[in-house]
Amino acid sequence: MRKRLIQISGFLISSLGWLFVLCTMAMDYWRITKLGGQGGSYIIKVAWYWSNLWSDCYTDSAAVTNCRDYPVLWNVAYVQAVRGLLMCGLTIGFFAVVCCFVGMECTYIGGSDKTKDKLLFAGAVLHFVG
Repeated sequence: MRKRLIQISGFLISSLGWLFVLCTMAMDYWRITKLGGQGGSYIIKVAWYWSNLWSDCYTDSAAVTNCRDYPVLWNVAYVQAVRGLLMCGLTIGFFAVVCCFVGMECTYIGGSDKTKDKLLFAGAVLHFVG
């Protein structure tokens, strides 16, 4: 019983971590910069420039937002690297969740106990790699 409880809690915690990486990928405000405010324009008092993995946006004090997608990603190397790492992490994490789910003792799929232990170990290794 204790082994099942540890496996279920480990599965839930690692799946929650994978879900957080997924939410990070969709997050809009990766970098925020405040422009103006002191001695700037009389019309636009303050403006915010923010960007994420997919676009750059500019919001002024009148709440007008202008966004543009990255036209050529090879010029923005760090964005390309972060995108690639997050995609690899999500893919590896998905396979880790599947391996851990099949390898847990409380599921009836996956075969014998020896096979389940190997699947669970492979899922744990994939979680660390992802």
